[in-house]
Order: sequence, then structure tokens, then C-alpha cells
Amino acid sequence: MALDLTFELMMLLTGGCALLVSAWLFWRARRRRSMKALAGFGIMMALWCSGHVSVFYGWEGLGKMLILANPLMPTFFLDFAVGFVNQGPGQRPWLDRLARRRGLFYLAALLVMGASLALGGGNIIAFGPFSHYFVFSGAGWFNIAYTIGIGVLAHALLLWGWRVHRGNRRRSIAAMFAAGAWGLWLATSFIFPSLGLYWYPWPMLLLPSYVVLLVYGVVRYQMLEVNAWANRALLWILMTVLVMGLIALLSSMAGQFGLQALASVPKWQLWLYSMLLLMLALALYRPVGKLVERLIYPGSRLDEQLLDTWLNRLAEAGHWTELSTAAEQLLARQMGQPVLVRLLLNGDSPPTVDGPCIICRHQHQGWQSRLQGFEDVTPGLRLAAEVFASLLTTRCSLLERSLQLAEAERKRLSEQHLVELGGLSAAMAHELRNPLNIISMASAGLEPERKVMIQTQLKRADRLISDMLAYSGNIGVQRQLITLGPMLESLRPQFDWQHTRFECALAEDARLCADAYRLQQVLVNLIDNALAFVRNQPDGMIRIEAGNKPGIVRVHNNGPAVAEDMLSHLFRPFVGRRSGGSGLGLSIVRRIMDAHGGRIRHRSDLGWPVTFELFFPEDSSC
Repeated sequence: MALDLTFELMMLLTGGCALLVSAWLFWRARRRRSMKALAGFGIMMALWCSGHVSVFYGWEGLGKMLILANPLMPTFFLDFAVGFVNQGPGQRPWLDRLARRRGLFYLAALLVMGASLALGGGNIIAFGPFSHYFVFSGAGWFNIAYTIGIGVLAHALLLWGWRVHRGNRRRSIAAMFAAGAWGLWLATSFIFPSLGLYWYPWPMLLLPSYVVLLVYGVVRYQMLEVNAWANRALLWILMTVLVMGLIALLSSMAGQFGLQALASVPKWQLWLYSMLLLMLALALYRPVGKLVERLIYPGSRLDEQLLDTWLNRLAEAGHWTELSTAAEQLLARQMGQPVLVRLLLNGDSPPTVDGPCIICRHQHQGWQSRLQGFEDVTPGLRLAAEVFASLLTTRCSLLERSLQLAEAERKRLSEQHLVELGGLSAAMAHELRNPLNIISMASAGLEPERKVMIQTQLKRADRLISDMLAYSGNIGVQRQLITLGPMLESLRPQFDWQHTRFECALAEDARLCADAYRLQQVLVNLIDNALAFVRNQPDGMIRIEAGNKPGIVRVHNNGPAVAEDMLSHLFRPFVGRRSGGSGLGLSIVRRIMDAHGGRIRHRSDLGWPVTFELFFPEDSSC
């Protein structure tokens, strides 16, 4: 192939690559002006290459104009550099001013281009294999000097950006410098004839790689799909080199194996046929791949839009029930049949179900999923279910973390509220007890009947204050081994039983690991609460007994059963219906049990209308 024709083909290939890349950048850039400026750089590169081709065909006027449009190329690149650097940590007021005055740079480039054309900035000569070749002369040297100066300014700005930026933007700038060095070396050979060095510009044959490498270096870390494209392109290039090497080897050895017809075929024809076959294979790869996928996995149409729909719908779920319901609806819509979704937390056993089911289970290493009952499902639908299960496990992990953060924030706000409430309660208790003490002392000289009435109400007020302080204060525990029998006997005189029978069915050596003072508060509140309902009732009875496991104590009473509408908020403050109570007794009991790491619950299935079951965990310090 003639050397002049080779150069022409490389210019056409460079221009074609630049136009394709520029069109793709315009399509992807949307509102990103910097990427649009880079697309403009690619368009100017294509026009510059077209100028050389025009010169080859004798269109000297058009060719000179396009080549002398040199200054617009680095001007577009400078525009890109300003927008690319002036973001995040690199944003500066002087860059904002430079961006607002970018029009002056384009105007200056057009003036340099016009002056070069008017003053004759270049000539057409013949040398070597070229009958028409452009060389700079006169004002053309100012044109090339201005072009180089703007290019240096753009790269200096990028160098400054490399110092201030971090992460992917810094990597992109480094890649641009590498591509710029490559492009500078390739373009240097273009001006050799202008300097009187009539050498064939061999490096220019590699110019198509410059624009591709430059744009790839810019967007590689900004757009994910570029890396997928580069992966396919690199694979195709390596396959091309490999095939060309194999063809050359086969052609040189064909004669030794008696394949004279193959040995007589020119290598360039074999290479051309191989390239055509590779390009055909590349063009058919995606449609054939989709056809094979549909044959192997019929009915599985998994695309980016469907996956986005799944992710967005699952992300809307705010709790576990809502997540499982949303997952079942999405799967039923995709598979055309009901599919159960079970989310197992805290070591729950997997259920036994009929039909397809996705089980997501929380384990020590995180959430894991498996398919159950998919034996009769087509491969395509099973593939869709496996992809969906993978997305669901990721969503389960995110939801678990979200709920944990919400619970931590709730506890923080609750603790903050209790601190504020504790301070307020302490101040109120101090202010209330002073006048109560004065009232108590003033009633000492009254007749006994009035004195008893006043003292009873004063005790009630003092009890309300004590309950408020107990609920709002910080509850600390110091565990020790406590024998329950003597403690309960010491509490008997504190209550007005009024014909209520009290039974303690605990073993003599029954013990608990708890804080003695707080345990006494728990028992007093539960007994006092029970007495409010069974006192002076026929056969009124309170019974305390041990549970079926260590650390469990049950307090029974045969008063009226708790209403169904109160069970869900029985241990909340100010919801009790006990006459004369503060409404804080059961709330205080629950706070004390929480401080012990235990729990309290209401039961009505043990043969008693009302039972409160206490669970104290074991502690090695006891």
C-alpha cells in the first residue's frame, strides 16, 4: 500500500474516531459544559484531519483554512479544563471569572486564524511520497506558536487541578497528561517538513489512538459505561493482533505443508479477510448473545430498567413486613404466579411451605438467601428469582442498619428527655415537699379526725412525688444475691391488706441476682397495684411464686382481668385505671427490669386473671 494513501487513511480514521467520540460525549454530557467543550475539541480534531485530506485532493483553499483553524482545538480544550478543574475543592473565584470570559479566548482564536489566512500562513509542497503536503510559513508560525501557548496554558491549569483534587478527578487529570504526552509526540512529526526536514511523518499514523486515549482518560473515572466499552475494544484489539500473527505464521509455513495455494495469497489479503471476519463477529456478538440467552433462559427479561424498578420499590419499605409484602408483589408480577418471601431474624427456623419461596436469613456473616420449591420453575424464571434474591439480601442488610440507627436515635432522644425530665422532677419535688412539710406541721394541733385525713392525703402526695422521681431519674443497679423470703416478710407491714390473703409460695432458699433496693421497689409497686383491685373483695388473694426456670418470679392476683385495649400499652406511663394511683407504677417496674437486663410481661394463661412475670438474667458477679 502506498505511503501517501496510508497517511490519508489514518487521517480519515482519526477524523472518524473524533466525530464518533464527540457525538457520544454530546449525547452523554447533558448539562455538563466541560464535556461539551471536550466534544468541541474532538470536532476540531476531525476538521483538522479533513484539512489534510482536502490538501491531498487538491482543494488547497479549504485545506489551508481547516489546518490553520489550529487555535480552536486548544481553545476548546482550555474551556474543558476550566470546567473540569473548577469543581469541588478546586473551585476558585478566579476560575469563575475565567469561565465567564471564555468567549474572549474563542474570539482570539478566530482572529489568529483569520490573520493567518489573510497573510498566507502556509504553502503546499511536494516531497517524498506526497504530491501535496501543507507546510507553515510566515504568519503560520505565529498560528502554531499561539496554538502551542494555549495548549500549555490548558495543561498548566490541569497540573494545578491535579495538586488540589483527590480521587477519580485526580486520576482523570493524570490520564490526560499521559495522553497529552502521547499526542505531542505524534503531532511533532507533522511540522518536520515545515522546518526543512523532509521526513515521512511515521508517528502520525498512530494519531487515531490519541483522541481515543485522551477522551477515555477523561471519562474513564466519570462514566461507568466507558470502561465496559474499553473492555470490549481492548479485547477486539488483542484478538486482531493475535489473528494477524497467526495468519502471518500460517502463511509462512503453508508451503512446507503442501498448501501452495494458501502460501501464494498475499498476507495483506489474509489480514484483510481476517479483519472483516472479526468485525462481523463483533457486530453479531450482541444479537447472537441475546438469542442464545433467550433460548437458554426463556422468559427472563432482565434489563437495567427492571432492576431499577425492583431496587426503588424495595427501598420504599420501612419495616420487615412491608419489605416482604413488596417483594412478593414484585415477584408475582415478574413470574406470573405467587411466590412467598420469608425474612428470618434472630435465628428463626425456616418455614415449611408449598410452592416457590425465597428465604432470606440473618446469620453471623450477614444476610443470605436461598430458593426453595423452584424445582418445577423454568430456568429463565429461576434466574430472575436468583437475581431478585440477591437484591433482596442487600436490601435486608440496609434495612437492618437503618432500623438500628433509628432505634439508637430513639434511645438517645429518650435518654435526653429523661435527663431533662429528671432535672425538672427534682426541682418540682423540692418545691412541693417544702409546703407539704409546713402543712404536716400545721395539722399537728388539729383534732384527730381531721389530722388523720390530712396526713393520709399528704402521704398520697409524697407517694406521687416519689414515683415521679423514680420514673424520671437514672436507674442504676448493683447486683447481689438476695434471698426472697425474708425480703417479702419485711414488706408485709407496709401494706394495708384489708382482708386480702397473701401467699408466698417460694422455697426457703429461693434467691435472685438483683439490686436489693430496686427489687424491693418492683415488689412494692406490683403488690400495691394488685391491692388496689383485690382489697375488700370476696376471697381477694395475692400470690408470689417461682417460675419454671431460674430467675423467674410470678406475681398473681385474682382481681379483674386487664382489658384488651390496654394490653398493648400497659407499661406506658399514665395509662393505668387504678383509683388514687400515680399511673407510673408499672412504668417504673419496667424501667427497673430493663436496667437489670431482664423483662416483665403480663400473662392470663396461668389460671389467674392477672399475672405479672418477672425475668432476671443470671450474672456471674453474684
